[in-house]
Amino acid sequence: MPPSLAPIRNWIFDLDNTLYPASADLFAQIDVKMTAYVADLLGTDLVEARRIQKAYFLGHGTTLAGLMKEHKVDPLHYLDFVHDIEMEVLEENLPLAAAIARLPGRKIVFTNGDGPYARRVLDRLGLGASFEAIHDIHAMDLAPKPAPSAYAGLCAAFGLDPAQSLFVDDMARNLAPAKAIGMTTVWVDNGSEQAEGTDRSFVDYTTHDLTHWLQGIL
Repeated sequence: MPPSLAPIRNWIFDLDNTLYPASADLFAQIDVKMTAYVADLLGTDLVEARRIQKAYFLGHGTTLAGLMKEHKVDPLHYLDFVHDIEMEVLEENLPLAAAIARLPGRKIVFTNGDGPYARRVLDRLGLGASFEAIHDIHAMDLAPKPAPSAYAGLCAAFGLDPAQSLFVDDMARNLAPAKAIGMTTVWVDNGSEQAEGTDRSFVDYTTHDLTHWLQGIL
C-alpha cells in the first residue's frame, strides 16, 4: 500500500459505472426508462421529456430529486419503474472481487440508486459478499450525492472518520463534497462524466480502470 493510503480504513464505492465499466452501458436502459417516466407523467413527447430529465439531473443531482421537488413524485414508484431492467450486459469480475477483499478495513457501497437494485448489480458482478453495507438513496433521506447531507449521513451511519476514508466515483462532481470533509478521492474517468468545467482540484487519484488501480496499490 502506498504511504499516502496507509491511513485508509474505510473504502467507499459508488455503484453504477464505477464497479462495472461504463462500456457495459447498463445505465442506458435506466436512462430510457427515466425518459419514458417523465413523458408519461407530464404528457410530453420523448424529446421534451429527455430535455426535462437532464435538466432535473443537472439541477438537482438526480432526475428523481427534481421530480420530487417539482411534481411530488412517489420515489418508490419511480425507482421500481426505472430499475426494472435486464442485467445480462454485466459480467462477473473475480479480479475486482479479489482486490476488494484484500483492502484493509471496511467496504461500503454509496449509491444514488436503491438497495434492491444495488444488490442485483453486485450479485451479477460477483460482489455480493464484498461489502459490509449499501448506503442508498433511502438512507440519504432522498437527498442524493452531491448534496453534503448525503456524505454527513454516511459518516454518521457507520461512524466513519473522513480522514481515514477513501471514496471512489465515476462522477467527478460527487467527489468534491467528499474531499471537502477530508476524504481521499478517486475518480474513475471512464467517459460517463458530464462536462461541468475543468476544476479537478478535489480529485486525489484518477484511473480509467478501477480493478487495475486497486491491483496497483495492493
